[in-house]
Amino acid sequence: MFSHIMVGANDMEASRSFYDATFGALGAKPGFYDEMGRVIYMHDNALFLVTKPIDGASACHANGGTIGFTMASPEQADAWHAAGVAAGGATCEDPPGVREGGFGKLYLAYLRDPAGNKLCGLHRIG
Repeated sequence: MFSHIMVGANDMEASRSFYDATFGALGAKPGFYDEMGRVIYMHDNALFLVTKPIDGASACHANGGTIGFTMASPEQADAWHAAGVAAGGATCEDPPGVREGGFGKLYLAYLRDPAGNKLCGLHRIG
């Protein structure tokens, strides 16, 4: 359904360090800069980009928005979360753990990246 996800950032190096760490916990290679100064990650046929806003205004997070990443296991979600916190991110929502709802049992781990974007590591249980 998705071709790519792009988030804005004001401090590209802080964001690159954060995403190198979190995506590294998933087995992805570090990001690289393209000719427009964006950091690009390619992993498992997915594309994720970090950029300064084209309009020159400051980047800000989407209030109410969340970007979810599939995790292979609760342990991978925990490693992803720990890497993000160690790389300048901040935990948000409840601590990583199992939640039950309309989608069944899920293991969820929430982070905010250095620019405030809300991220979720999600593993479907069962």
